[in-house]
Amino acid sequence: MTELLRAAIFHTPENAFHSAGALRAYTDGALVIKGGEDADDRKDNGTILACGDYAQLRVEFPEAAVRDLTGSFILPGFVDTHIHFPQVRIIGGLGFTLLDWLEKLTLPEEARFADPSYAATIAQEFVRSLASHGTTTALVFGAHFVESTAAMFASASATGLRIISGLVLADRMLRDDLHTTPDRAWRDSNDLMARVANLPRAGYAVIPRFALSASEPLLEVCRALLKENPSAYFTSHINESPQEIEIVAELFPWAKDYLDVYEKFDLVGRRSVLAHNIHAKDSEIDRMAKRGATVAHCPCSNAALGSGIFPMRRHLNHNARFALGTDVGGGTGFGMLKEALQSHLLQRLAVDPLTITPAQMLYLATRAGAEALEMDSSVGDFTPGKQADYVVIQPRQQSSLANILKNSPDPERTLGAIFTAASAEDIREVRVGGDLVHENR
Repeated sequence: MTELLRAAIFHTPENAFHSAGALRAYTDGALVIKGGEDADDRKDNGTILACGDYAQLRVEFPEAAVRDLTGSFILPGFVDTHIHFPQVRIIGGLGFTLLDWLEKLTLPEEARFADPSYAATIAQEFVRSLASHGTTTALVFGAHFVESTAAMFASASATGLRIISGLVLADRMLRDDLHTTPDRAWRDSNDLMARVANLPRAGYAVIPRFALSASEPLLEVCRALLKENPSAYFTSHINESPQEIEIVAELFPWAKDYLDVYEKFDLVGRRSVLAHNIHAKDSEIDRMAKRGATVAHCPCSNAALGSGIFPMRRHLNHNARFALGTDVGGGTGFGMLKEALQSHLLQRLAVDPLTITPAQMLYLATRAGAEALEMDSSVGDFTPGKQADYVVIQPRQQSSLANILKNSPDPERTLGAIFTAASAEDIREVRVGGDLVHENR
């Protein structure tokens, strides 16, 4: 039957960088979720019927079953726009720059995913970690191996998460055991796409690792895959470190900048998500904005690898899209709450500083990611008709978060405290389309 959840509720149904009133906050709120017991009703189960003040919605939905979560906070499910599946077990490798980190930590670990049984074990760890940190939708770099990437898709499907991923493609400048060929990339990508086509809550992305490791024939394959599969996404890396940019310029001497490499092969569009973009030219940001592409901003990774501070104000000035990603191995873990906080902290120190509000932090962790993936008509906030993807945060008794919230004067301060002090241990429950994907008892 229809369910009414009573708790404090926060969501941003508008872009919080463009609208001062984007945050909707209900201190004593209600989220009404459709449920039905007969066949006709069940098809829309797990959709949001209403979000607002408890007293008003209790009157409007008198037959709804009330679940009283007073003392808890409900946020939309987090959307991670950049995360690497094969990097779960190298988190914490600190003190490296990007290319050294790849050579010494990342690529040796990713080569282990040639073993499907190892990959299946990590897939379960990966999906559990996403869910336990409140991530309900993620754009995921898969493995360089078909069976291993398929194992991650299967684990996510069994759990109920929304996952967009694909086979990672490279044919030069990595380890030989991670290389493919253009012909094999075409065959393997089509095989994997066919295998995941009917999985619920799954989408496919074409993923050359980065321009540095992709030859022109391999990028031609990426173009052909996208042309033949218009619902597919494209994701890769761009402008993460000065050394990487220099090598890309040597490999593609005809390109005017890093973005031009991807543009040459028609890889930059509305369903393109490019990670980092720290050292971008204004012209690149402007072209990305005009093509509707999104930057996956990974503040923890940017800091941990010493790559730099994301020029957020410059992206805003060009009206370019950006959302949050954890990166995982290069960063500090799966926590989108932590990414939002780190984004706030680093932007205070940027060359062109910006003070990000709690409402903007929430937007970046939720609706901005949904917009990046063209899923904002169905997820990202609590607008009626959308899917009930949500996170219940219940501060532990006597925790720092619980003590801080005793003195919170207003909803924005409460939300700021949640981003500052909450952790996975405070996440009580996570649901996707109303289905339970994580519960912390």
